[in-house]
Amino acid sequence: MIETKELFEANRTYWSQRSTSYSDVNKEELAGISRHNWASVLHEEICSHFPSRSPESIRVLDIGTGPGFFAILLAELGYSVTAVDVTPEMLDEARENAGELAQRIEFREMNAEDLCLPDDSYDAVVSRNLTWNLPWNLPHPEKAYSEWHRVLRPDGLLLNFDSNWYGYLFDETARQNYEADRVSSAELGLGDQNVGENFDVMEDIARSMPLSDLSRPEWDISVLSGLGFTVSADEDIWKKVWTIQEKTNFSSTPMFMISATSRKVYI
Repeated sequence: MIETKELFEANRTYWSQRSTSYSDVNKEELAGISRHNWASVLHEEICSHFPSRSPESIRVLDIGTGPGFFAILLAELGYSVTAVDVTPEMLDEARENAGELAQRIEFREMNAEDLCLPDDSYDAVVSRNLTWNLPWNLPHPEKAYSEWHRVLRPDGLLLNFDSNWYGYLFDETARQNYEADRVSSAELGLGDQNVGENFDVMEDIARSMPLSDLSRPEWDISVLSGLGFTVSADEDIWKKVWTIQEKTNFSSTPMFMISATSRKVYI
C-alpha cells in the first residue's frame, strides 16, 4: 500500500499531465447534449432543495472542478460559484473553458480533503468523479466528507456523482463485465472512453485508492449518515445524464448520485 502523501503526489502529477486531454473531454460535453442533461439535473436538485430561493442567493462549492464543467453550468444558471481543485493546470483549463463566465466564478487551488474555507460558508457542495480518486487520509477515509460537512451550512445540500470506476481491479466478475464493455463499444464503433492518457499509470494508482474495492454507494451512505447527514442515493442517475456512448462504455460501472442534507443546527 502506498503511503498517503506519496499517493497524493502521484495522483496530482497524473492529473496535472492529463489536464489538456481531460479538458478536451469537458469541451466535448459542453458542446453536446451533456451540457443540457447535467444542467437540468443540477438545477432541479438544487432548486427543489431551496424552493424559495433564487440561484443568485445560493452559494455553491464545486469540489474537484477539473476543467470546470460543473462550475460553468452552475454559473450559467446564475448560482454563486466557487470552484476548487488541487491541480493548478486543471484550474487554468477551467478558466479558459469558462470564457467570459470566468469572472463570475471564484477559482481556488485547494485540497478536497483539507479545505481552506470557513465553517458554514456554502449552501451546496457538488462533485463529480472525484471521491473514488481521493487518498482519503489513510487510514481515515471519511476525512473529505467530514470537511465537506464542515463548510456546509445547516440544511446544506451535498450532491456527489461517482461510480465504482476501478472495481474490476479487485473482482473477476467486474473484470469480465468491464471487458464486455470494451467489446460492445468497439462493435458499435463508439470509441473507448475508458482508456485515457497513461491509463496504466492510473490503474496503478487506483489499486492503492481506499475506495476502489469498496461497495458504493453503500459505503458513502454509511459514512455520511454518521457525520450528520440525511442521505439518499439515486443509482439510476446515469440514465438521465449520460450519452449513448457513455452508457455503452460504462454499462458495468453505472454512475450514482449521493444526495445528502446537513442536519447540523446552530446552538
